[in-house]
Amino acid sequence: FKGFTADLAVNVDGKEITGTVTIKSAQDVAVSIADAEIQKWAAGTIGMIAIHRGPRTFDQSDGKSVLTLDRGAAHPLGQTIRIHDTLKSHYRVKGDRITQINRTMGPMTFTINVEDSTMTADNRYLTTRYSVYYFNPQDGHLTNVESFTDAHVRVGQADLPASRRIISAESGTVSVKTLTFTNHRLL
Repeated sequence: FKGFTADLAVNVDGKEITGTVTIKSAQDVAVSIADAEIQKWAAGTIGMIAIHRGPRTFDQSDGKSVLTLDRGAAHPLGQTIRIHDTLKSHYRVKGDRITQINRTMGPMTFTINVEDSTMTADNRYLTTRYSVYYFNPQDGHLTNVESFTDAHVRVGQADLPASRRIISAESGTVSVKTLTFTNHRLL
């Protein structure tokens, strides 16, 4: 997969701006829009989509660490698998699906709850809705919540992003941001 280019519409709390995006890899994302602050946010967000959608083998990711299975699978989100890594990661797994991801990265701890997904033409799960809860690792207080809703479009043999909506709540303020991709062209 060599990447794609698309028209891009970004809406940040009602301020809409349009431009283009070219994604060759997670590290090679070019967003062209007139607002520098929104451009930086959009490029970072699209880069994170690319990182999480990029191919990795088990040995390239969690296989580098020792994994242990906790007892007790009665939790509604499934059994806990502990990844003994520097991020103190642990997942919940139900059936053949990861339903929750927990990690500590520097000054924050976060929990990702996978809420919904779709099956691709390749018979792979593609997450369409998830929420992220951010906590202060020192005192455990909730600092931020983000709710993500994604849609995808099939272009050739690839499932590409069609839209992402992020609703976030932080410090008493709720913000809604959207990315809408149209006119996808494979590179």
